[in-house]
Amino acid sequence: MNSLDWSVLIGYFAVMIAIGVWSHKRVDNVSDFFTAGGKMPWWLSGISHHMSGYSAVMFTGYAGIAYTYGVTSFVTWSFPIALGIAVGSKLFAPRINRLRSRLHVASPLEYLKNRYDLKTQQALAWSGMLLKIVDVGAKWAAIATLLAVFTGVSLNEGILITGVVTAIYCTIGGLWADALTELGQFVIQLLAGIAMFVAVVAELGDHGGFFGVWDEPELQGHAEPLVGPYGTIFLLAFLFIKLFEYNGGMLNQAQRYMATATPREAERSARLSAVLWLVWPLVLFFPMWMSPLLVESQKADGSDSYALMTEQLLPHGLLGLVIVGFFSHTMAMCSSDANAIAAVFTRDVAPVLSARARRWNDRSGLVAARVTTVVFLGLSMAVATQVNSPTFKDIITVVIKWVAGLMGPIAIPMMLGLLRPFRRSGPTAALTSWSMGLLAFWLVNYPIDWAVEGGVPLEYQVSIPLAVSLILYVLIGYAKPEDTPERMAVIERINTDGDDGSAAAVPAPAKAPDAASARTPDSP
Repeated sequence: MNSLDWSVLIGYFAVMIAIGVWSHKRVDNVSDFFTAGGKMPWWLSGISHHMSGYSAVMFTGYAGIAYTYGVTSFVTWSFPIALGIAVGSKLFAPRINRLRSRLHVASPLEYLKNRYDLKTQQALAWSGMLLKIVDVGAKWAAIATLLAVFTGVSLNEGILITGVVTAIYCTIGGLWADALTELGQFVIQLLAGIAMFVAVVAELGDHGGFFGVWDEPELQGHAEPLVGPYGTIFLLAFLFIKLFEYNGGMLNQAQRYMATATPREAERSARLSAVLWLVWPLVLFFPMWMSPLLVESQKADGSDSYALMTEQLLPHGLLGLVIVGFFSHTMAMCSSDANAIAAVFTRDVAPVLSARARRWNDRSGLVAARVTTVVFLGLSMAVATQVNSPTFKDIITVVIKWVAGLMGPIAIPMMLGLLRPFRRSGPTAALTSWSMGLLAFWLVNYPIDWAVEGGVPLEYQVSIPLAVSLILYVLIGYAKPEDTPERMAVIERINTDGDDGSAAAVPAPAKAPDAASARTPDSP
């Protein structure tokens, strides 16, 4: 990087902070901070939903998969996401929007107190927060790894730089700042991705051109859709995992559905995100598929291949723009995750821990939301320094194995609890499926993995916990139905529109989590 590249990078950081400051004027209460007051246009929500699903892991971990295996990186990652969101646009998006407009909640997990009970809500809230700390930690480590390649700064310095900038704009501006910065980041990503695509295509003339290049020895097997550890079982598992994860199971995407004015707009938002996931990653992945022809990775997993190719092919200025694109991915996801976890803590956890939290007014609730956002970012940055430790291993292991494997047990009760066909499944089914899914993850990834020669294949490591949770949730619901009238009333309000289906402000402070509130379907 030279001074021009640094200018582009510093300018980007300044603009992100400026957007956060401007968004501050639109945030008056927790409803504005967590769900944009239900006033976000569907197209902005869709772009934000799309961008909040990326991170620099795509340019490190998935670049390594593309370098090693080729097009399977698209077939087993962005394609399942696109299909999952498309299905979820009908199945989940309108119902999640009604959580805000009809039940008047600000956190995606807030409704669980009435749908199941307080214990279920707390179990999912705490496990979801802990998983997100690990997940976002991997994202910080990914962007710091790229920054180290280009600038030579240490991993910890890179984590600190990106974390502080993200903390400033998302803490003061809330979900509005997240969405508006993600819109700007989408434009930057568009320019940077096209620049890299054109630069790589220009290099293919000596290798048979755009179509003939696949015959090159370096790309042998790269056109196969399912290769290596990424086979049919892995693809099917990821289809189910991404259906839940990218429609709200990881919380931040659920907020985008809640932020739109109506269920219909939430559905349109999801469809836009699905189309973007189907089309745009092809442009981003193509240079990665061609990378074995152009660079020789210095790492065994190929995770530095995209960064090396960028340095080799792009002139200064454009190089800075692509680096900004790396940052935009990670900061978009991490800021949205921070906002989601702040919502879960201030709306679901704090009122249980503290009687004072149950008396928060608009001002004190907003202060608590901002403090929680900073604390979450700090904890995730601390975890990021340990990503390459023996506990977490490398970046892609954290993202694929830990996040995909643990997300299912948390998401199953939350997402399926929205749907009428699963109305019989109550607290017993939810808590059992959650706990046994987590136990299955530990067994498959540690004792059984150690006992099996060569270890348990990756597809089983990520799919078995979800399968255990799903089967138990359904079976226990039929064996021990808990569809009380109060719970049925909650389900009906989520599944039907009514006269009060328009945007509604979230009441503050949060209601005390006592036995009465746990049984009242319309309580906030």
